Amino acid sequence: MRKVTGIGETILDIIFKNEQPTAAVPGGSVFNGIISLGRLGADVTMITETGNDRLGQTIKKFMTDNGVNTDHVCMYQDGRTAISLAYLNERNDAEYSFYKDYPKARLDVQWPDLQPDDIVIMGSYFVLNPVLRSKVREFLEYARSRGAFIYYDINFRSTHAEEARALRSTILENFDYADIVRGSTEDFVNMFGISDLAATYRQEVSPHCPNLICTDAEGDIRLFTPTLTHSYKVEKIQTVSTIGAGDNFNAGIVFGLLQEDIHRSDLPALSESRWYSIIRHGISLAAEACQSFNNSISKDFAQRYIQKQKN
Repeated sequence: MRKVTGIGETILDIIFKNEQPTAAVPGGSVFNGIISLGRLGADVTMITETGNDRLGQTIKKFMTDNGVNTDHVCMYQDGRTAISLAYLNERNDAEYSFYKDYPKARLDVQWPDLQPDDIVIMGSYFVLNPVLRSKVREFLEYARSRGAFIYYDINFRSTHAEEARALRSTILENFDYADIVRGSTEDFVNMFGISDLAATYRQEVSPHCPNLICTDAEGDIRLFTPTLTHSYKVEKIQTVSTIGAGDNFNAGIVFGLLQEDIHRSDLPALSESRWYSIIRHGISLAAEACQSFNNSISKDFAQRYIQKQKN
């Protein structure tokens, strides 16, 4: 069975609606997708860090309860588990305030065993952060040497837009490691100041990674490969919270890669119909994640979804 390994931050999201706290759930951009994949029965591991405090222990138990291997979670003593305040606006999109107290020594873990075509999910500022970059690069070099399939969710928020120029070389280096890059139109505007997706793919992505999937909130999903350019419609839905939408889209793509048994060597010749077979899972999981405050798909939905794939 192919394994899935995520590398990214772990945080507690305290969600506010109408200025009132509504929910408190473990989160993190890669973390949310890994939880959903665990609920879908995938063999999942998370490389991350939390404080060795009550909150960190609670989050670690949450991971275990959802089928996530925690052998590679760094629980630091000198610091506290990170917290974010997520304020939902009228469209149920979130604006964040972060509270972090990290130690000087970060991500002190052994890397998990990886085999060819095991899938690695990386993303967000965590894999760009200069403080962590040497460790992240070490892991990506290891993953590439083992023949892992690397999926990169950019997730570059506007709060880091002023750092885009300084981080450009790191972003492009991540593209070099990746087999599939997933970004949003907002990501590319924040990073490169480009809203034309075709130009973004041609100028910034394709010289480094041949495959790009781009989302645009409720807009079309765009696929770019060396031989294909295609759009996929997304139905508009009533949302409760969009916090986990992109994260669970990623989980759906990875679930699709596993379901369709897509290997790295298959990507150059992948037909549009097979790409759709993968992307439709991303659309389904993202839509489900928007129906609650839970950041990930529910266990009940996961069981129904698994059964649906068998029928």
